[in-house]
Amino acid sequence: MNDKRTAPVTGRIHSVETFGLVDGPGVRYVIFLQGCRMRCRYCHNPETWNMASGEGKTAQEAFDRAYRYRNYWKNNGGITVSGGEPLLQIDFVTELFTLAKEKGIHTVLDTSGQPFTREEPFFRSFLRLMKVTDLVLLDLKEMDGDRHRSLTGQGNQNILEMADFLSENGKEMWIRHVLVPGLTDEEEGLLALGERIRSWQSVSRVEVLPYHTLGLFKWDDLGLKYSLSEVRPPTEEEVLRAEDILGVRRQV
Repeated sequence: MNDKRTAPVTGRIHSVETFGLVDGPGVRYVIFLQGCRMRCRYCHNPETWNMASGEGKTAQEAFDRAYRYRNYWKNNGGITVSGGEPLLQIDFVTELFTLAKEKGIHTVLDTSGQPFTREEPFFRSFLRLMKVTDLVLLDLKEMDGDRHRSLTGQGNQNILEMADFLSENGKEMWIRHVLVPGLTDEEEGLLALGERIRSWQSVSRVEVLPYHTLGLFKWDDLGLKYSLSEVRPPTEEEVLRAEDILGVRRQV
């Protein structure tokens, strides 16, 4: 008799944060996965780029580890999966979120959307993931396609198509934009981003994240050249200006 059981999906995990307060509503258990195709010039976690690094865990093992912290989540917290780029390990995330939903736990996907495509087999897997995902945190780097490629090494058309799809299907989104002086703060780009965001009906929150250099030492440790060493973090006034252009209402 043939045994048709499949082996459990193993994910490559970079690290976890047991008391996250910024990656979704409430207190979150945040799992950071390995692997990313983007090469953002301001990335503060370049050590997550390598898909083969990190600790191997099955979805059940990762969930059991997270579930020990459930008393911190109260009624509005839960589990967030970030990266790297979690969509590169989509089957692992789906299995993890399925286990979470069986326990009534709120699930958040923190993604830059780069692997998204309507082609198979990805799209079928993406639909399965969305069935067990409560909220998508979508990081939009830059609206102009050429500038986006210069900034990240990848285009953005498929990312915008993913946001369109999520809006059309009523999937709640938080939009995030990292504000980098001289790169992602030009008025034309912010106006275009704000207009696109307003076209998405399922966006419940927009966040402007100030660029910082806290991860610069990681580039040095990895022997990578950091091209933005002369770029300063934005001032409070510059952040407020971007928020005003985007129509952001700060959360109390």
